[in-house]
Amino acid sequence: MTTYAPFPLIELTGSPRERGRTHGQVAADRLRRGIKMYSESLLKSGVDWRELERRAEAMVPAIEKFDPAYVEEMRGIAEGSGEPFAGVVLMNARTEMVVAARKQQERQLPDGCTAALALPSASADGVLLHGQNWDWRAECAETGVVLCIRRDDGPDILTFTEAGGLARSGLNSAGIGLTANALECDRDYQRGPGVPLPFVRRKVLESARLAEAVHTIVATPKLGSNHMAVSHCDGEAFGFECAPDETFWLAPEDGLYVHANHWIAPSARARVKDTGLAETPCSIYRDRRVREQLGPKRGRLSLDDFRQAFFDDWGSPWSVCRPPRLNTRGVAVATTAMILMRPGEGHLEACPMPALNRQFTTYSLKPDATARRAAAE
Repeated sequence: MTTYAPFPLIELTGSPRERGRTHGQVAADRLRRGIKMYSESLLKSGVDWRELERRAEAMVPAIEKFDPAYVEEMRGIAEGSGEPFAGVVLMNARTEMVVAARKQQERQLPDGCTAALALPSASADGVLLHGQNWDWRAECAETGVVLCIRRDDGPDILTFTEAGGLARSGLNSAGIGLTANALECDRDYQRGPGVPLPFVRRKVLESARLAEAVHTIVATPKLGSNHMAVSHCDGEAFGFECAPDETFWLAPEDGLYVHANHWIAPSARARVKDTGLAETPCSIYRDRRVREQLGPKRGRLSLDDFRQAFFDDWGSPWSVCRPPRLNTRGVAVATTAMILMRPGEGHLEACPMPALNRQFTTYSLKPDATARRAAAE
């Protein structure tokens, strides 16, 4: 076992610009590492810094149309950290920018993830459980942060993300939880404009009502595919397999839901070509192994059961919990974080590099009873 520093908690208040400045100031070192990592990836694909700036600016109109506050927040992050605005855009659109560049030369090895949730009927104490392993570049175990966002115009948010990012996975004070997994299909990055995925996730976590969260996922145009699982602590949850121009939804079976990195909705498999499974073949059994570990414990499930399932190392390093290994491009990838949540209680646990480190840190957000009731309407 190796010790990794906990993901730092950053408290954000005030206007979007003010929140951004605080984020940038506190996370400057981690943000700098992230920008360097992804800009070097772009350079290997023939995109130098000047071209990166051009591509970042080209994305601003679509982001601004979706929500101008997000552009303000990113400008604040740039000001607080002293890093270029284009670098902050890169941290929020790295999939869209890096993949688009690589499609001109070579395929990328996408980030993985194995997610699961249990409805209250399946848990030991009648509380909804939600969590995931995030599989991506090993360096991100040292660039991740947890943001606690205090808002005047909606539910507060607790989200794990990369430094400089607006959101990835997390929960809000209305009892809504969210995780996201990579998917690929033959329609990816062939249309535009679209909204980069971190902004879609942030909008979901800003939702006061579950219906608003679902609308954001289904109605927002995207550039590439993705899976998002959204839950409400009172016992509603759905998975959404999103192609750029179409969304397929799934529901838990007998109170349990598991998803990795391949398309599983029958309607989706009939309509899109899964172009990612060849790159992440372990997705088939990661999904099944987590489901088979959790299934027999229906009605008795706890976060410790999720933890045990997510630690599964069968087939290592192509496992549910991945130790660092080199991918086909010579880049070190791993399970960089394990996230466990009880959204109704504002409870989030995070562990960096869980294959090598078993130290979890608990982060808390006070539930808002009024917002929770609104979310259920």
